[in-house]
Amino acid sequence: MSGSESFTLTMNLEDGYEFLVEFDEEGVPPLLIDEPAPLGEGAGPNASRLLAAAVGNCLSASALYCLRRARVEVNGMRTSVSGRLERNEAGRLRVRGIQVRIVPEIDDAPHGRIQRCLELFEDYCVVTQSVRDGIDVEVQVDVEGAGGERLRQ
Repeated sequence: MSGSESFTLTMNLEDGYEFLVEFDEEGVPPLLIDEPAPLGEGAGPNASRLLAAAVGNCLSASALYCLRRARVEVNGMRTSVSGRLERNEAGRLRVRGIQVRIVPEIDDAPHGRIQRCLELFEDYCVVTQSVRDGIDVEVQVDVEGAGGERLRQ
């Protein structure tokens, strides 16, 4: 992979607060996201849960990759992710913490190989390290249908 890669997701409003996310990868099915009640219907995960899932999945995949590269036989893996929402000074909810517990099922492997992976795998997790470092977010709003005008932020 080169030093830079781009991807694009498309989200279309379906109903209420339900959005159908279409990914730019062939064969990947769309994903319905929704806000929990009382705002939405809870027909799918909301953005906070997707963020937690992304962190947990990235860490799990990174740990699994490292263990397999170290020739450690992994029979299964279970990951639990807990998120903590808190209000900021302005009273708005923010994700303030994500706790991840990864439990690989390993029959027998040299302790040194496993320990080496435990020291390395987090650094290779794209999502977790991006969240920890802070991600630049640029926002552009193009309003369509406002009296025939196109408004931009």
